[in-house]
Amino acid sequence: MKRKIEYLLLVLLLILSACAMPPKTGRTKITFVLDWLPNTNHTGLYIAQTKGYFEKQGLDVEIIQPANSTAEQLVASGRADFGISYQEQLTYARTTKNALPIKAVAAILQHNTSGFASLKTSGIQTPKDFEGKRYGAYGTPSEYAMLAGIMADYGADISKTEVIDVASADFFTLVPKQIDYAWIFEGWAGIEAKLRGVELNYFSLRELDDTYDYYTPIIISNDAFLAENPDIAKKMLAAITDGYNDAVADPDEAATIFLANVPEANEELVRESQKFMSTKYIDDAPYFGYMEYDRFQKPADWLFEQGLLESPLDVSEAFTNEFLPNKG
Repeated sequence: MKRKIEYLLLVLLLILSACAMPPKTGRTKITFVLDWLPNTNHTGLYIAQTKGYFEKQGLDVEIIQPANSTAEQLVASGRADFGISYQEQLTYARTTKNALPIKAVAAILQHNTSGFASLKTSGIQTPKDFEGKRYGAYGTPSEYAMLAGIMADYGADISKTEVIDVASADFFTLVPKQIDYAWIFEGWAGIEAKLRGVELNYFSLRELDDTYDYYTPIIISNDAFLAENPDIAKKMLAAITDGYNDAVADPDEAATIFLANVPEANEELVRESQKFMSTKYIDDAPYFGYMEYDRFQKPADWLFEQGLLESPLDVSEAFTNEFLPNKG
């Protein structure tokens, strides 16, 4: 009964928000591309859409999923105005020979909430135990380098672990028959494991080495778009900030709004994930979206030292807080 009431209230909210919106014909069209399937990294966007925060800023925002291109490629080419990416992806994109003109304009999470996970029964107690095990990899160069570096810190040799490319296959369908451990996101797969009653050994990247405490995910935009449309960018970030601030204040309402927009999602997983994620959007930062220079510089230096970047990252061009409503 409580859930039905919540949905009825949400419908009422949509009606009231629509009444307060500027005429659609007078709004600026914006395309926002996600990085993957909708999940609780994206909740603030759906709140901003549902509560009319975009519309109140005079924006007509379409949220899309990437098809045959990545979010970085779509934003760089101008086919999307904003998108969701990851700091390591942006670092690669800006340092290749044919660099992509993209910039981080907000951090969705203040700290890296990902890490390596295995079943409790796997016998993996520390990264030293990765030797002789099968690792399910996404397949990115930085992933392999991080795994190699962490194993070396524990006196282990990455050549003694079998790396299997599993792309984005579901962790729970792979272990233990096909792989022994993988890189997961605590706020999604970690929560799902608890709901399934599956006990994990989990090694947080940021706790293993603070070099890996980079911003992930982030919101990106195109350099030229930002230079030509600073006021629109500020309006966009103001609406997004309102959405994520609401998610921090009321995780249950946030989950209800997310589920109304993504009804195919697992309700129990979304609600439990949202409780976790709502504590991570701002965390110990002064305000939503805030990013620090050193948190970009340290991982980029490490990647360059590992020979994974074609050139050093110019951090001053890689991110900005200037479009955030609470910029300091």
